[in-house]
Amino acid sequence: MKKSKFTESQIAGALKEHEAGKSILDICRELGINKQTFYNWRKKYSGMDSELLRKFKELERENSELKRMYADLSLDHRILKNVIEKKL
Repeated sequence: MKKSKFTESQIAGALKEHEAGKSILDICRELGINKQTFYNWRKKYSGMDSELLRKFKELERENSELKRMYADLSLDHRILKNVIEKKL
């Protein structure tokens, strides 16, 4: 997963600015992002404050690490299973 160059507080701040009535184009221009990036943030993180957002991102990182570990272990298991079958 690609690491964002924006912190959780910056993302939450941008979303709160929009909720307060600031235009999306102005927010995107200030941050130097595409409108689609802002819409993705809004879809994914709307209603979260910076603390919840930080925890959410931490859980996403942990989840991707666990998925990688599972993939490695299942590959090792498959290789060992093939080795055992060939010996019998």
